[in-house]
Amino acid sequence: MNATSRLAIAYGVLAGCSRAQSALHPAGPQAGRIAALWWLMFWVSAAVFGAVVVGLAIAAVRGRRRGQADVTGAPVANGGDEPGKVAVVTVCTAVTVVVIFVLLVVSVMTDRGLAMLATHDPLTVEVTGHQWWWEVDYDDSTPSQRVTTANEIHIPVGQPVLFKLTSRDVIHSFWIPNLHGKTDLIPGYVTRTWIQADVPGTFRGQCAEFCGVQHAHMALVVVAEPPEKFQAWLAQQRQPAAAPAEPLAQRGHDVFVTGPCVLCHAIRGTIAMSRAGPDLTHLATRGTLAAGTISNTPGHLAGWILDPQSAKPGALMPATSLGSEDLQALLAYLGMLR
Repeated sequence: MNATSRLAIAYGVLAGCSRAQSALHPAGPQAGRIAALWWLMFWVSAAVFGAVVVGLAIAAVRGRRRGQADVTGAPVANGGDEPGKVAVVTVCTAVTVVVIFVLLVVSVMTDRGLAMLATHDPLTVEVTGHQWWWEVDYDDSTPSQRVTTANEIHIPVGQPVLFKLTSRDVIHSFWIPNLHGKTDLIPGYVTRTWIQADVPGTFRGQCAEFCGVQHAHMALVVVAEPPEKFQAWLAQQRQPAAAPAEPLAQRGHDVFVTGPCVLCHAIRGTIAMSRAGPDLTHLATRGTLAAGTISNTPGHLAGWILDPQSAKPGALMPATSLGSEDLQALLAYLGMLR
């Protein structure tokens, strides 16, 4: 797969999101505060830029008149108005100090406001960064009720969600522009952030810290949905993988658990329990593969299984040698994991 094809697929994945990936299109309270601060700084900076341009224009005109006066010997009006110049400089300095102080106060208030979502007994989502994908765990006091998925996060609308972030390898940065600012994931350390979506929708996020050659292909999707729909999704994700009912899917199951896939992936309800790669229990419900690099279709999945390096050079997943019949059986099995 060439770079043009990957770019087209990435745009297709982005088009599936309900809003453009932008911090200036907020869909939650924190992103709203960040956007408000950005617009305030933008308009203040625009006003300062305009004032500087006007001042330069006035200075240029006066300088031209002074140059002409030097040639003709004519007097220059107000050329020696030193008190007036001092007054202008004084006023400009005072205005600058006031503007900087106001921006400082607003910035501090915005920073404090970003941490005001804390609540008791919150929904807790643990996110672990890998090169180059996201491991997502929904915490629960009952171990059997925990949910593990990858690269897609579902949250209920209108409810603050606590995110606990860490990394298994290098520093990553968790960023969903429509919902919040950036938070770093540091190996051996857990950082915390709160996120709330005020409207339903699908929002694209990404790693915002250069983390290796596939940094640009480390995306994630946050799906904000009504609480009852979220609870239905969570209950479905807690279920183990359905047993294959058709012979082709059964053969695919056997190919999976007896081949190299079982060494890196987990499918709840089977003997596959590795955490080296993404959990595949409900793979067919996800919209993308390889952390947003390609869309989740049978054709892309087949290419990803046989030669992942063509889509994501440097990924830790090795190529797999499967015959045509075994590949079709494996695709049938993975396609039923909903």
